Amino acid sequence: MTDTWLIVGLGNPGSEYSGNRHNVGQMVLDELAARMGGKFKAHKSRAQVVEGRLGIGGPRVVLAKPMTYMNVSGGPVAALTKFFDIAADHVIAVHDEIDIPFNTIKLKIGGGEGGHNGLRDISKALGTKDYLRVRVGVGRPPGRMDTADYVLRDFGTSEKRELPLLLDEAADAVELLISQGLLVAQQKHHPARP
Repeated sequence: MTDTWLIVGLGNPGSEYSGNRHNVGQMVLDELAARMGGKFKAHKSRAQVVEGRLGIGGPRVVLAKPMTYMNVSGGPVAALTKFFDIAADHVIAVHDEIDIPFNTIKLKIGGGEGGHNGLRDISKALGTKDYLRVRVGVGRPPGRMDTADYVLRDFGTSEKRELPLLLDEAADAVELLISQGLLVAQQKHHPARP
């Protein structure tokens, strides 16, 4: 196995979904690609990828945006791990999370998928839940709004003002996770409890 990291931004393909809360993982990857000076290119794994290094002399990474719908993200992720010879413990899934407030980042390894079909499909395809997750909070739907309807809507006006900072922080969290490990990244990015 190589020391390369696979960073997967979850979302749905197509411009009609690009601003949706469900696509925040792909938005974070756009920020990482910009930092690396890379452009996404089609890959035979049914994903768009950028290969490069994080920072000068940093670790080799593959940024990937599956070009399948969210609930079938596992196939492209598994194909990429095989193609680039990457172990599950070097896979980072960046995704939307309704169970944490908007503008909050949390990191973890393994555990449940919390009803997130994209994560469920990745776990099934990799044969393990033991990969890293950068969970980008989008908050819960208001009132009785259906969860699917909520995540498939664009961010609200006030959220859009704060979104660049959130994407920047999530990209920082990915970089810190790779360079310093999960514990250090959690200590930096998890909000302190009163």
